[in-house]
Amino acid sequence: MSVECDIFYLVRSVEVWLENIANRTRRSSVTILKWVEHDNRKAERIANPIAVFNGLDKITGVTTTFEIPIGEERRFGSVIVKPEVCYTRPVTEEPKTTSFVKIDQVETDNTRRPIFSGWMFAESPGLNAMEHATYDVWLTGCRDPNAPPPAVETAPPADTTATPDQNDKDAQPED
Repeated sequence: MSVECDIFYLVRSVEVWLENIANRTRRSSVTILKWVEHDNRKAERIANPIAVFNGLDKITGVTTTFEIPIGEERRFGSVIVKPEVCYTRPVTEEPKTTSFVKIDQVETDNTRRPIFSGWMFAESPGLNAMEHATYDVWLTGCRDPNAPPPAVETAPPADTTATPDQNDKDAQPED
């Protein structure tokens, strides 16, 4: 199943959920769906080439942060993590970082068994994290090393040529 199909089913299930809410609260489902469409138009998503994960080894208690380029696989203990996409929003929008991830368990005979395939949300790590008997894996962010750094506001430089006011001299204690 492709990522586009998964997105379509996710959007459709949200639409059905919103229609049910509208029917229960006697609001027009058209109004709610228009609000969702409007909200989606202003919140463009940005595809990133790197997904950032945290992994917990429950035996040792060690948490590890690791980055995986989109479409590549990395092994964490006995699981293999492969992000298919990783989306963020512009800094001017509400944070929403999502990734479609596939995770396989490596068996003792080196065969692979799929144990997770779905969306992970960095803002809600407990919602769709991969929980395993020995390992937990969750999305913490997406990264684009080629993206320009976000704008940082800086204070204007101090004017070193200005002379102090006479009032400032009077405020200083005399020796």
